[in-house]
Amino acid sequence: MAAESMPFTPIVLPVLPLDDEVVLPGMVVPLDLSDSEVRAAVEAAQVAARDEPGKPRVLLVPRIEGTYAKTGVLGTVEQVGRLADGDPGALIRGRSRIRIGAGTTGPGAALWVEGTRIDESVPDPLPGQVVELVKEYKALATAWLRKRGAWQVVDRVQAIEDVSALADNSGYSPFLTTDQKVELLETAEPVARLKLATQQLRDHLAEQDVAETIAKDVQEGVDKQQREFLLRRQLEAVRKELRELNGESEGEESDDYRARVEAADLPEKVREAALKEVDKLERASEQSPEGSWIRTWLDTVLEMPWNERTEDAYDIQGAKAVLDAEHAGLEDVKERITEYLAVRKRRGERGLGVIGGRRGGAVLALVGPPGVGKTSLGESVAHAMGRKFVRVALGGVRDEAEIRGHRRTYVGALPGRIVRAIKEAGSMNPVVLLDEIDKVGSDFRGDPAAALLEVLDPAQNHTFRDHYLEVELDLSDVVFLATANVLEAIPEALADRMEIVRLDGYTEDEKVVIARDHLLPRQLERAGLLADEVTIEEGALRRLAGEYTREAGVRTLERSIARLLRKIAAQHELGERELPFTVADGDLRDLIGRPHHVPESAQDPAERRTAVPGVATGLAVTGAGGDVLYVEASLADPETGAAGLTLTGQLGDVMKESAQIALSFLRSHGAELELPVGDLKDRGVHIHFPAGAVPKDGPSAGITMTTALASLLSGRLVRTDVAMTGEVSLTGRVLPIGGVKQKLLAAHRAGVTTVIIPKRNEPDLDDVPAEVLDKLDVHAVTDVRQVLELALAPATNGAETVVPAAA
Repeated sequence: MAAESMPFTPIVLPVLPLDDEVVLPGMVVPLDLSDSEVRAAVEAAQVAARDEPGKPRVLLVPRIEGTYAKTGVLGTVEQVGRLADGDPGALIRGRSRIRIGAGTTGPGAALWVEGTRIDESVPDPLPGQVVELVKEYKALATAWLRKRGAWQVVDRVQAIEDVSALADNSGYSPFLTTDQKVELLETAEPVARLKLATQQLRDHLAEQDVAETIAKDVQEGVDKQQREFLLRRQLEAVRKELRELNGESEGEESDDYRARVEAADLPEKVREAALKEVDKLERASEQSPEGSWIRTWLDTVLEMPWNERTEDAYDIQGAKAVLDAEHAGLEDVKERITEYLAVRKRRGERGLGVIGGRRGGAVLALVGPPGVGKTSLGESVAHAMGRKFVRVALGGVRDEAEIRGHRRTYVGALPGRIVRAIKEAGSMNPVVLLDEIDKVGSDFRGDPAAALLEVLDPAQNHTFRDHYLEVELDLSDVVFLATANVLEAIPEALADRMEIVRLDGYTEDEKVVIARDHLLPRQLERAGLLADEVTIEEGALRRLAGEYTREAGVRTLERSIARLLRKIAAQHELGERELPFTVADGDLRDLIGRPHHVPESAQDPAERRTAVPGVATGLAVTGAGGDVLYVEASLADPETGAAGLTLTGQLGDVMKESAQIALSFLRSHGAELELPVGDLKDRGVHIHFPAGAVPKDGPSAGITMTTALASLLSGRLVRTDVAMTGEVSLTGRVLPIGGVKQKLLAAHRAGVTTVIIPKRNEPDLDDVPAEVLDKLDVHAVTDVRQVLELALAPATNGAETVVPAAA
């Protein structure tokens, strides 16, 4: 802080304005007297100095864009003479800061003002912090001066001890802007001014370091490019000398590509596009990145099998035999492939291989639960047709470029998966399996399912354009097989372009055949066992399929067989079992534990779910195929006052509405059905679907809920061997539903013998395997009353109807 001192006496001085310039105390500057304002101020000062001792004095005031600063500098005119260019000039030295006051009068044409000296004293001795600040400023100033080579100025700066003079010395710095110099001028306190000057100098040195680093990097890059250019020129000269030495003709890479394109068997439009790119390659410099993009594109085009096609095996009987040998069941798919081959054969014989520019490809969608053989079926189809097989996994794909490819302008651009599949197959008519098409997602990178619309449309895919190739690719001869678990997950527009083939799962007999002919030999090999070392009887396989696994496919069945064989192999190595060994039905429990799925009919009557009134057995379709669905109903005690309908089990809106319809039907037709429904107004009804963690929705549980409520009200049990499916209306009509085949297969797996379905679903029974229908007693009904007559057991001993509080 400045020391206390007596106030200075005001002084009157002529104003010498400095346009966009600042002079600090201690600075000596030459000024041009040809400027009228400068000359007027100097002459006025000289006139005033005649009556006063000392040199003429002026007030140096910065004028920024026409505005005078509030602080000026008292300057003395040291000398008047000629400048280096011969013009008249004056040498003026800044002495001290002056706070400018009001204007006044004086001799000459100059502007006179009254000013007061500003106290710039500092305490003596200096505090430790100020001493450190002085050292830091001198160190920074020395570093900057040394970089500029101003060695003679370094000693002068080091010799300055006064804090105020040291801070004002930065006024000579050429890197400071006018605003920064004005800020230094108007900062009266010396220590604060030195801090400001230090910060300005520190910021400039940091900027200078960054600029030097950038300049160094740029220079290194230029030097590297120059070295690379010279080395490449030298390499070309060496190659030229070697060619001349070996008698080889001179040629360039672009000439090689041109020869390859002209020699390749390409379609006409593709050839034209390739030759245009070769022309660009010839014009591009070697350092241009466009050259590498063009070479990569040309390599991709030349590797495509544009005119390569495999001949189809038109032995229809042989193809059917291959499909039968590799897959049991799946008759719908086998018939469709057989029909396709027959039509292809007849079109070829009549010269109709290409109609309207399109060949006779096919687009099939295999929809079914996991484990039924959808993926492996694609390879069998290719084998039966004599075609190449390529699998494209679409599960989790979210980038549209995965299907259509990237634009060539992107770094690392690649063609889409369809083009890569054709390239990998090496022919234009392979069997392409689009696996898990229902698992395709979409995000900010686009919708891959939308990109598949053109690929899977038989009317468009003969002119498919990949974003990378940008030439037409004929996909009309490709057999596309798409696999999906849930048809509803496929966008409607995409599903409309494919022929849907449903695979609804295997019967128990089919599972036994698959396990015996396919799964067991494969797992014997993986377990390191020979076919004559371990034999599994058919009864054991049937029990594995029926009680240890309950699924639409055979994936879990194969795991069970693998587990069984591993157990036998381990026991043999431990010396606990001798080989060969035959696994019988009774050996399963000792080897792999107890069964996990015991049929309801095989359980003790008291332990069955339907052993109490209010529980009915329904049928449902899930992503894993058909399944059995139990419905439980109960009535609340009237004293609780909890009236209304409560639904649990994670149900969807449609299923909730079905429960409301079932309850409304019983309330309105209870008297007709001889059910005590009067208490429903005061007692709460609770309907629960077990497996509450699994979401459920759909209308097909309508008659099941109606039957469960009727059983609860009447006290009559629901028959254990009966399962049902169907939508119910407010009038009691049983309406049609979907998934009849899958539901009947699930009922057969669960040991159910009687199934109730809507009358209008009776034609769907044609799709159900005959061996399943033979073991099921299927009743097609039109009214809920028929359902209740079939499903409810007779009242015991003619007892009166009992309405329980809970079931």
